[in-house]
Amino acid sequence: MRNLIIFMAMAILIATGGCSEKKPVETGEPAKAFIDQTTAEQVIKTLKDSYGENAAFRIERGVHQVANLWRESDGTTEDFKKFCQDNFIADDAALENLFSKLERNFEIFNGYFHKMDVLLKEPLHIDGPEIEPVDMMFGSYNAAAHLTDDFFENKIAFLTALNFPFYSLKEKTEQGMEWSRKQWAYARMGDRFTSRVPAEIIQNASRILTEADTYISDYNIYMGRLVNDKGETLFPEDMKLITHWGLRDELKSNYAAENGLEKQRMVYSVMKRIIDQSIPQQVINRGEYTWNPDQNKIYKDGKEEQGSPEPDTRYEVLLGNFHAMKAIDAYNPNFPTYISRSFEEYMEIPQEDVERLFVEFVSSPQVKEVAAYIKSRLGRDLEPFDIWYNGFKSRGGVPEEQLTAITSKKYPNPKALEADLPNILVKLGWTREKATQITSLISVDPSRGAGHAWGAEMRNDVARLRTRIGAGGMDYKGYNIAVHEFGHNVEQTTTMNDVDYYMLQGVPNTAFTEAVAFLFQKRDLELLGMPNADPNKDHMMALDNFWASYEIMGVSLVDMKVWKWMYEHPDATPAQLKEAVILAAKEVWNSYYAGILGGNDEPILAIYSHMIDNPLYLSNYPMGHLIDFQIEQQVKGKSLAQEFTRMYTQGRLVPQVWMKGAVGQGISIQPTINAAAEALKAVQ
Repeated sequence: MRNLIIFMAMAILIATGGCSEKKPVETGEPAKAFIDQTTAEQVIKTLKDSYGENAAFRIERGVHQVANLWRESDGTTEDFKKFCQDNFIADDAALENLFSKLERNFEIFNGYFHKMDVLLKEPLHIDGPEIEPVDMMFGSYNAAAHLTDDFFENKIAFLTALNFPFYSLKEKTEQGMEWSRKQWAYARMGDRFTSRVPAEIIQNASRILTEADTYISDYNIYMGRLVNDKGETLFPEDMKLITHWGLRDELKSNYAAENGLEKQRMVYSVMKRIIDQSIPQQVINRGEYTWNPDQNKIYKDGKEEQGSPEPDTRYEVLLGNFHAMKAIDAYNPNFPTYISRSFEEYMEIPQEDVERLFVEFVSSPQVKEVAAYIKSRLGRDLEPFDIWYNGFKSRGGVPEEQLTAITSKKYPNPKALEADLPNILVKLGWTREKATQITSLISVDPSRGAGHAWGAEMRNDVARLRTRIGAGGMDYKGYNIAVHEFGHNVEQTTTMNDVDYYMLQGVPNTAFTEAVAFLFQKRDLELLGMPNADPNKDHMMALDNFWASYEIMGVSLVDMKVWKWMYEHPDATPAQLKEAVILAAKEVWNSYYAGILGGNDEPILAIYSHMIDNPLYLSNYPMGHLIDFQIEQQVKGKSLAQEFTRMYTQGRLVPQVWMKGAVGQGISIQPTINAAAEALKAVQ
């Protein structure tokens, strides 16, 4: 289930007429525990009598774990007793042997099922022929859906749960600094079987998430077909942008462009039409009509035609995600809601702590100070879309068109990028030998969507870098994103192949891989041989990180509000959900953004595609910015490659323990805020 939730990749081709209404899977009540407390205590006493108090903790926790998962179909009460008595392992050497065998075999299962998933989804993810229904059938199929059921049936799950205790997040955080590497690996083995979700519910979640991903991947706007009130086009005829990433990046790129402000306002109008679903279906991923997004009128052959708005498809997809995730709730006694699973199980930071950090940050006095500096640079009052202000990214005065000329020549196709990956790592400080070793396990593919990085699930398998490269080569925006995704791939490959235990492979949560991606992305010009000689570059980097954190924290606060609302209104319709999302976006805007950027009741924080195709993922981005900044401070003046390797080969510890090992302190907003304050003093 961890991979299912982390990747969230995964969706249906929606015709412009919208998708048909789908009912959530009827799950009924989960099976009640078959083993009563008295029976469990009898088994615990018997085992304690045999193995003594030294094994008492493992006996108590292991027997209770098995009792909570055991069903009548697994055997009688006597079968349960016999299983526990026959399979509990007290001897350290025998326990280590069991761990090694489980770890080896779980890697085999994870790795090969993952490879199947990657190959089955290729027609959905890689640029190519139009997606057909049969592609969706195979791409949304989860070959591993029955695996957990099988592990319970053949008792492997019970064997694991009996011998490797599950520790709560609080226990891991408080005790983890004193644990050895082996103890951490054992604890992660204890995370392996904590719930028992039926295969049909897992399969349904896989289908729904696949449908959501494809809906977003095929949601493009033909920018050359947009017109203003004078009937003029502002964008190149062949420009086609995916929502929201492409639209946002185009808006960012127009701060110094000809007619830039008018273009930005037009993109902003498009975004708001998508949010409130007034966007005509005829202009979604189609170029037959011209469209005035401000007036919301469409034209064909110069004549106005009647448009039909998208029928709340965006919110139907979001509601489908909610029902798919909620169906899993009843089978998770440790994490009984998707909200708790997203934060306490997957992110391993309580939701309340995340929300508190974000509110404290977006309420900080430094926000007004940075906004005032942006206003002085722009020479105008700020507008709501200046939440995406891009002027702190110093490109040495090089226009984006010139950068695109460089990147399109350097990377005319995916294979050219793949061939250059070792050189990129060498420029970042890796040895040629290590750079070649890492990049030999990374494959570059042309992406149907905005692009993504997809790591392997077993050692010596290939990670995928999916990126968009047009017929004329890779433009600068695409290059910038590709460098970001490459950072993910380097993390994925290193933490899979260079961490000492397979059960510790990976990172504490996806915010930590986002941090690496940001580290790479901000060095994109250096990698093109254009080092930034600006003496204020570190200050500008601090301001850029601060403003990016301010932006995405608001989006995340909306995402959390929406999921809480859905849990409070589980029978909501797509239309009701749309109104709730827009209201949540307006409330967050009015609380933390209106006084800074102007405008009341602005809904723009609801534009992010992640909200639709990647349930509750958004909080990983601002956490990634905070972690990135702390790591950036750590690597300053040192070898990025060496520090990266030292930090990231810690593997999947819990976040606060990982951070203390990496930078000497836990996750904090203060370094980012302090650096922004210092930067303002230096540049003003």
